[in-house]
Amino acid sequence: MTISSLDAAAAETELDALADILHDSVLHGASVNFLQPFAMDQARAFWQRQLPSLRDGSAVLFVARDKAGNIVGTVMLGMDTPPNQKHRADVKKLLVHSHARRQGLGRRLMQTAEAEARRRGLTLLTLDTEHGSAAEPLYHALGYTLLGILPGYALAADGAALQPCAFFYKPLA
Repeated sequence: MTISSLDAAAAETELDALADILHDSVLHGASVNFLQPFAMDQARAFWQRQLPSLRDGSAVLFVARDKAGNIVGTVMLGMDTPPNQKHRADVKKLLVHSHARRQGLGRRLMQTAEAEARRRGLTLLTLDTEHGSAAEPLYHALGYTLLGILPGYALAADGAALQPCAFFYKPLA
């Protein structure tokens, strides 16, 4: 597996692959801002909305590829922050396709995003995830500090109930 960044032009050519990962994640219960039923055109539209941020440099997108070159994972650094917060970024859309999970890709994607944040001189990363999700133990293992849990923050992907959200941060040395 290899990890690389995609600029806006490359992301645009890979919209279908990116949409497939997001679609797969939501269908498998990931709480990543979308509800089931979730169509591929909705997933594709999400990634199209990210292109301006990739173009202007306020976001960086990393992808993991399998041996065949297929995109099987993503993570973004969102740096579109207010003027008094230019030292930090939000970690967004850590997604690993269901057929590629349990291989350490999430960890490698996060480590790549952290290395890029350090390279850019950022000193703080923040993120949120559904409390009790499969991603939560990964964030703990990577040294993120749980800031708190907000009950009833968002609907679960299946829309059945409001779920709590865990907010994390990590200072970068």
